[in-house]
Amino acid sequence: MVKVMSKNIFEEFDKAIDTEGLQKDIKESEKNGANYREVPKGDYEVSIEKLEIKASKNNDPMFSCWFKVLTGDYKNCLIFMNQIITQGFQIHIVNEFLRSLDTGKSIEFTTYSKYAELLEEIKKEIDNQKLEYGLEYGERKGFSTFKITDVFDSELPF
Repeated sequence: MVKVMSKNIFEEFDKAIDTEGLQKDIKESEKNGANYREVPKGDYEVSIEKLEIKASKNNDPMFSCWFKVLTGDYKNCLIFMNQIITQGFQIHIVNEFLRSLDTGKSIEFTTYSKYAELLEEIKKEIDNQKLEYGLEYGERKGFSTFKITDVFDSELPF
């Protein structure tokens, strides 16, 4: 026997989930191919597709950055940097990463809402300057590491 869910549960889903954002994600997956490939640790030329603060699975504030690989065997694949930001050292890790993006923005944490606004400003600056990056994607003590090794202006001729 098939159990039918009540209509109210779907309305709750619609309220709880950013369906407009989900529609954009679907279109992006269709454009880039929905096949997910695990990107091995290594050095990559990347663009930054997304910078945001979101809730982790445990509902803690988490910094999230999506890198898109621009060249090589893993071209168009995504690498995800996620960092819980509930403690000072965790925010320090993110601050140092944000400074390495070389956008000219002053990096400082005061509140989560202001930090989220700062991330939006940094992303706009990356897009305006058409910045791309050399990324050293590694591992230390079982945790993924992310180090910006170079900053490129994508409009400069090679």
